[in-house]
Amino acid sequence: MTDTALKPLPDSTSDTKPSATANVTGRAREAASAAQEKVSAAAAKTVEAAKDKPYAAAGIAAGVAAAVAGAAYGVAKLRESDKPARKPAAKKAAAKK
Repeated sequence: MTDTALKPLPDSTSDTKPSATANVTGRAREAASAAQEKVSAAAAKTVEAAKDKPYAAAGIAAGVAAAVAGAAYGVAKLRESDKPARKPAAKKAAAKK
């Protein structure tokens, strides 16, 4: 399995005084780190659950795929109905010889 850990961002604050930008950047890094930990934990739990019950996981995956395909089909039909209907071209009278 591949490593999904993100590398920490380099610290770009060069001055010694904490500025508002540095404060926001620090909070953003902390939030990103916490989110990464939660996503990694959820992914690990999902993998373990799929290993424990592979048939259920396959059924869920098939259901999700069917739902996405149905939604895509519905969107395609809705977009078709937004286009104005074309009238059939009038037939030109044949030139008489």
